[in-house]
Amino acid sequence: MKIRDIETFQVNIGGQNRVLLRVLTDEHLHGTGEAYCVGPDEATVQTIHYFKDWLVGQDPFRIEYLWRLLYNGSRYPGGSVVVAAISGIEQALWDLKGKALKVPVYELIGGRCRDKVRVYRASGTIDDAKRAVDQGFTAIKMGPQPSGSDKMPWGKVVVEAGRKMEAMRKALGDGLDIALDPHAKIFESARAIELVEAVRPYRPMFFEEAVRPENVQAMARVRQKTIVPIATGEELYTKYQFHDVIAAGAADILQPDLCIVGGLLEAKKIAAEAEANCLTIAPHNPLGPVATAVCVHFAASTPNFVILEYVDPGKSGPLREMVLEPMKFKDGYLEIPDTPGLGIELDLKAIKKYPPKPWRRGLVVEPDGNIGYI
Repeated sequence: MKIRDIETFQVNIGGQNRVLLRVLTDEHLHGTGEAYCVGPDEATVQTIHYFKDWLVGQDPFRIEYLWRLLYNGSRYPGGSVVVAAISGIEQALWDLKGKALKVPVYELIGGRCRDKVRVYRASGTIDDAKRAVDQGFTAIKMGPQPSGSDKMPWGKVVVEAGRKMEAMRKALGDGLDIALDPHAKIFESARAIELVEAVRPYRPMFFEEAVRPENVQAMARVRQKTIVPIATGEELYTKYQFHDVIAAGAADILQPDLCIVGGLLEAKKIAAEAEANCLTIAPHNPLGPVATAVCVHFAASTPNFVILEYVDPGKSGPLREMVLEPMKFKDGYLEIPDTPGLGIELDLKAIKKYPPKPWRRGLVVEPDGNIGYI
């Protein structure tokens, strides 16, 4: 069996574009993957097509070899666009191999060590969190900062964050895990520690990206000053950057995004080093059903996995229509499929209904006109 082509598809969802792909073979089998849109959207697409010339004619079963071919063969390979493109291709190779061997992907990477995959979803208000509980979720994630915090004095941000978490805990009780994500908007370790301590009495499940991830020593300072679990990883690429976080003692929970970190096997390597250091894994997964399927196979076969971010595809719209059948959700968990490959297939006709559109991420402009972090 040889690779004969790679197809890419762009889908616009909520104003943002997604990059899906299929690796095709000369034996009429294909594998499906998703690459994170990083930088200009077209950069990810064009990188995938650039790599196609490297892959056509290759044996798709040699996944580790092909990963090294793309990564080691790239100039400055640590860049986000390169690794995002590799991630989507690598996922598709696993899907293809599972189909060819007629086994689920998790059987190829260790086998199931659990029977279902716990998930959480984003929830910004008490009413929405109650709806999540009614849907069966046992965990949610929200931003700790109050609305309009970019324009507030810091002292008020801290006080209001504590009040917000207190109100959520009182309304929902102790039966729901609440994770917090300030979206890496905090620059100084001291302020991050202050914010973490304001919400600590209300037992957050974890505090995500307490400071910007570029400086792991700054994050390590936060972790050393609090008992609240610190999580990070959505903006990190490959095992090499995660090694630095682990070595610095900068986090308790690692959050690799399998659509940008380097793919499924790269995430498994990160999880193995984390396990050896008594750390757990909660993958970043804000995309859609293809990325979710990849994460389900990862979670099924990873012993130190703890919980997965999940976006409900709903009953209509592009997230639901882009695949023939999404993963099944029940009582706060996703079922683990027993179908060959990833258990997910694109609906190519439906994808055409949601063509890509020009998009640029919005900015946070501070009161003095400075551009802040998003």
